[in-house]
Order: sequence, then structure tokens, then C-alpha cells
Amino acid sequence: MATSTTKALAGEEPPGPPRRTGGEPSAPRRRGALLHRLDIKGAPYAFVAPFFVVFAAFSFYPLVYTSWISLHRVELATLDVMEWVAFDNYVELWGDSRFWNAVQNTITIGVISTVPQLLMALGLAHLLNYRMRASLFFRVASLVPYATSVAAAALVFTMIFERDFGMINWALGTVGIDPVNWEADKWPAQVAISTIVIWRWTGYNALLYLAAMQAIPADRYEAASLDGASRWKQFTHVTVPGIRSTIVFTIVLSTIGATQLFGEPLIFGQGPNGVTGGADNQYQTLGLLLYEEGWKNYQMGRSATVAWAMCLLLVLVLVAQRLIKRLRSRTS
Repeated sequence: MATSTTKALAGEEPPGPPRRTGGEPSAPRRRGALLHRLDIKGAPYAFVAPFFVVFAAFSFYPLVYTSWISLHRVELATLDVMEWVAFDNYVELWGDSRFWNAVQNTITIGVISTVPQLLMALGLAHLLNYRMRASLFFRVASLVPYATSVAAAALVFTMIFERDFGMINWALGTVGIDPVNWEADKWPAQVAISTIVIWRWTGYNALLYLAAMQAIPADRYEAASLDGASRWKQFTHVTVPGIRSTIVFTIVLSTIGATQLFGEPLIFGQGPNGVTGGADNQYQTLGLLLYEEGWKNYQMGRSATVAWAMCLLLVLVLVAQRLIKRLRSRTS
């Protein structure tokens, strides 16, 4: 039998290394497979990289710049003139009663608006998950409040909660309840503002829950029904655990939105009182305090300090949430 060398000399096959009929692949094949794996593993990074470039250009620079401004005394009219004060703005903010009032109002409005909103969204999504007529219409209708602008929604609800001619006080008067001064009193004002937030975001969160519910395999519900589980037990033992990650996501999203609440209380105040959160700051949030310091008092350094206080507050809330989650997982 002729060897490969004699065949190559005779012109029957090109010269080269002997062919491998088994065993490990050749070095070029190994290099090709390695490059192929690198291409597959590196593909997500290639898609994500532009996001980080945009973040660095439009988000990282403002963060660094506002942190630098917060260490100076800067006025809005003369942004190029800065006086170094180190951490004096943070010390003054720590001792400012308006700041702590804004923190308290932000937390209370956030709780009053977030908890009912997510519970209602969960129930609405559960209803929309059933087969019902005109389900597409109801799903689209639930997004209408979210598509409505903040200004339009706040103006409409301001008229609804108006003291003398508002629809709410008219309805209360029909059952013998005295009119409520929704704008001047602290808790009624916060309830009214929370109502606007609930109306705008319930449908949006409901559709998020609905999308997560539809991803749950149907055989889980079939197995639960065969075990004799009622509709309520199926909801608590199958649906809620199946969308737990989505629930956590909406809680984080709602917490961030509550911390940055600005448009609803500003328009609800109907004028100068909107910036200060009422005559007695009864519903002034951190967003309103930031705006007041920077664009009413012209103190951009203090305004940047409030912005970083909001960021630190969010970080503390998220860290506390992670700690609670870890403690629950350990105890369970």
C-alpha cells in the first residue's frame, strides 16, 4: 500500500501532515473551536457595551459633576463661580428641619401610593389572566392612565379634590360628611397625591404582572386543581411564587418613583404653594425640595446635596431590602 508521501509525490494528494482518522482534533480545529466559543461568549458583551458608553456619556458625567457642585457654594446665576465649602452643605442639610420633613413626606406618600397600587395591580392582572371577552380592550384600557401626561392627570384630580366645588367633597356631602380641605391639610393632601400616583401606575404594573403570569406553565395549575386547591390557593401557592421576581422588580421600580416624586405634588399645589409643598410644607417631597433650593432659592450647591441625599436614601432602601431577603432565606 502506498503511503501518503508517495501519493503526494505521485500527485494523487497534496503534501502535508498526515490525516487524523481519530483521536483529538488538529490544532487548527481546536483554535477554530476556541474562537467560536469566544465569539458566542463575547456576543452579549458586544451588545451591552454601547449601553455603558451612553451611560458614561450622559449619566456618569452628571453624577460626578453634581457631586463636585455639592461640595461648593454655587448660585444659579453664576454657575462658573464656585466657593469651596467641603461638606458644609451636607452638614447644613442634616440639621435642616425642612429636609427631614421632606424625607418623612416622601416615605409616607410612597407607602400610601405603592402598597395599594401593587396590590390592586396584582388583583387586576389575576383577573385579566382569565379567558374573558374583550380581554384585549381591557388590557389596552389599563395602559391609558400610564399614557396620560402627569400634568393632565394632576390637573383633573386637582379639580376632583377641590374644596368648594370638587366631586369628592360633593359625594361626601351627600352622606352628611363635612367638606375636606384636601390641599391645606397634611394627610388629606398626601392621600390625594397618592391617588394620582395609584391611578397612573396601577395598569402599568398590572400588565407587567400579567406578562409574568402567562409565562407560568399551565400544568402547575392543573396539578394544583387535581390536588383539590381552590382558586385562592392556586393564586397564593402557584401564581405569586411564579411571579416573585417580577413583584420584586415592581417594588424596586415603585420605590425609585416614590423617591423622585415631583410632578404630581407640584401641580396639585396650584401655584407657589406647589414648589414648597403647601403653605406649611405639608406634602413637600425630596424632589420638590431639590427644585426649591435650586430654582427658587438659586442655591445649586444645596440642590445638588439634596440630589445626592436622594441617591443615598435609595441605596439604603435597596441594601435593607437585600438584607431582609437574605434573612428570610436563611430562616426558611
